[in-house]
Amino acid sequence: HYFSSMLDLQSKGVKAEELKTRLEGMLKRKVGLDILEIPKPELNATLVAEGVAEQLMKRASFRRTMKRAIQQTMERGAKGIKLQVGGRLGGAEIARIEKQIRGSIPLSTLKAAIDYGTATAKTTYGTIGVKCWIYTGTLPKAEPVRQEGS
Repeated sequence: HYFSSMLDLQSKGVKAEELKTRLEGMLKRKVGLDILEIPKPELNATLVAEGVAEQLMKRASFRRTMKRAIQQTMERGAKGIKLQVGGRLGGAEIARIEKQIRGSIPLSTLKAAIDYGTATAKTTYGTIGVKCWIYTGTLPKAEPVRQEGS
């Protein structure tokens, strides 16, 4: 999270060289650094889960945070999203699991393009796990591979 927070402050990798030299100083060896921009971060399950976890660490309401993340993902063109948080939600004494689903999530369909990501929010009253599934459509049909001479 240290490096991702450093990258948030930059626009299009302006301080990439500074980050590279700091890494080389810490590791005491040459470091190759490639920064890739994610075109639609709302459709990346790991980034959505980390965003929810970050909000939970800032003591935001877990229900409102989940609803906002689901709404943003659906607005970006996802066909379905499922978010699940588990732990001492809202500082309750008993841990529980809450999940919200919007759209369709065909987990048992093999050709469905489903992105899955997890994150952990370390709060003052314990850790809260965040899981995220994002359905973006079906995978393109693969052509069967035929072997010659059989």
